[in-house]
Amino acid sequence: MKTQTVWNLYAEDVKNFILSKVKNDTVADDLLQETFIKVHIKHDTLEDASKLKAWVFAVARYTVMDYFRQQKLDALDTREDLVQEGQTNEHTKEDCLRGIIKNLPKKYRDPLVLADIQGLKQTQISERLNRPLPTIKSQIQRGRKLISKGFVDCCDFKLNDDGYLVGQLKEREYCKVCH
Repeated sequence: MKTQTVWNLYAEDVKNFILSKVKNDTVADDLLQETFIKVHIKHDTLEDASKLKAWVFAVARYTVMDYFRQQKLDALDTREDLVQEGQTNEHTKEDCLRGIIKNLPKKYRDPLVLADIQGLKQTQISERLNRPLPTIKSQIQRGRKLISKGFVDCCDFKLNDDGYLVGQLKEREYCKVCH
């Protein structure tokens, strides 16, 4: 059975299931997409076609569980960051950047982190995330623009005529991201 047919049959029900677990429409859309990517990739592992619906929901359930596991890891990282930050009271642009990146939608955050923090080439990211190269390129560029917007929103930075962020970092208690 084609993935499109499976999508037409179950996407709405699967989204409602995911939404009942995550309570966030944007996250539910991302997880629905991840679920059907997995369904597309692994559909040949289904041995009994009469159990298709149960199998699709199992894939969705595991996708949601993976999401919550990752959220737990992110929360642990945040707590570790807070402990490290507690050692100094200085507010830095890295504090804001960390918060802005964590708040990016996953589809932009993952390729951006792989490219700009881990230093992978865009072709490697495309292969790793199993997304077309043009999609990866546009998601990285969009992620970078969202980071700039995050600094504008966070600490009232401005873009100068040359397109560079300028401004002064606010004190932590006045920062919209770090506070």
